[in-house]
Amino acid sequence: MQWHTPWALLAFLALPVVGWAMLHKKRAAAVKFPSLIDMQACPVSWRLRFRPVLVAARLLCLALLILALARPRKGTVLSELSTEGVAIQVVVDRSGSMAAEMDYDGQKVDRLEVVKRVLADFFEGDGKGLGGRTGDLIGLITFARYADTVCPLVLSHSILSEFLRTTDIVSIRSEDGTAIGDAIALAAARLQTAEQELQRRHAQLGFGDAESPENERGGFEIKSKVILLLTDGRNNTGDYEPLEATELAREWGIRIYTVGIGSAQSFTTVQTMLGTFRMPTHDDLDEDLLTAIAERTGGFYSRATDAESLRDIVRRIDALEKTEVKSVQYTQYAERFGRWTLPALLLLGLEMLAGCTIFRKIP
Repeated sequence: MQWHTPWALLAFLALPVVGWAMLHKKRAAAVKFPSLIDMQACPVSWRLRFRPVLVAARLLCLALLILALARPRKGTVLSELSTEGVAIQVVVDRSGSMAAEMDYDGQKVDRLEVVKRVLADFFEGDGKGLGGRTGDLIGLITFARYADTVCPLVLSHSILSEFLRTTDIVSIRSEDGTAIGDAIALAAARLQTAEQELQRRHAQLGFGDAESPENERGGFEIKSKVILLLTDGRNNTGDYEPLEATELAREWGIRIYTVGIGSAQSFTTVQTMLGTFRMPTHDDLDEDLLTAIAERTGGFYSRATDAESLRDIVRRIDALEKTEVKSVQYTQYAERFGRWTLPALLLLGLEMLAGCTIFRKIP
């Protein structure tokens, strides 16, 4: 709590003078008696003894009003974030080949599980070089034969991580495949739509011309648009050719980072009636295509053979795509003088009532 006009507290210096004047003020009226000898022997009543209580009540009332004049108030600090960040569309392959095993800190888990764990650290931070992307819009698209938007572009990454955790490898054979072109086209369209939606929102909020580059008065501004594509296969289905979709992304100013998942020697665990067996799998990663996709849009291609190499790639992307967050703080005050004025008025009313009844005097 703070006092808006603390100089008003100087009025406390006048209270002793006011109290002395009230106790020693000259009586304006009197009743004359021929002799006071008999009256001097009369005992002093309790009303007369406690009459100075009225003076104390009046002084206390004045003290409370002085405190109210000093305007006590409580401030609440509010922060408004103005972010110039990155819109990232994460595109994850969940085709059947992602069931192949991959090393994750000494454990053997499927490729999709490794991707999910490392991406969760990328979104929220791991305390080991990844600070999290708290100021970014991030969405999630998964694909096999078909590309699907699992989570739209959001700033709340806890929701995004929950969607990521529930992502599984495709289980229906007719839905298996690798539609890289469709996934890139869908991701690019989502990023382009997100920018137009933010422009319309700023215009509705009265931030001026939505198309103006000078419109930087708060809210989220997309500084750059990025697609992070993670796959372990080659394009073999879909309506869009990968390079055609890449050209569309390039025209919209979208940068694509491509990551090839898996090593040349990979295995998958198979459950049979005779037990559990580790079977070698065929690696069909189209590195030439992924390299061309990245280079045409200003990104880069890299291959992740285990969890640690995938973390290194993610750290490199995290360092390249920086986000600036501007924090504007202001204080909202709530006046608290009411807690002083109400007791003062109540005390004044009781003092006046007591002076007219219990402590009434004549004249």
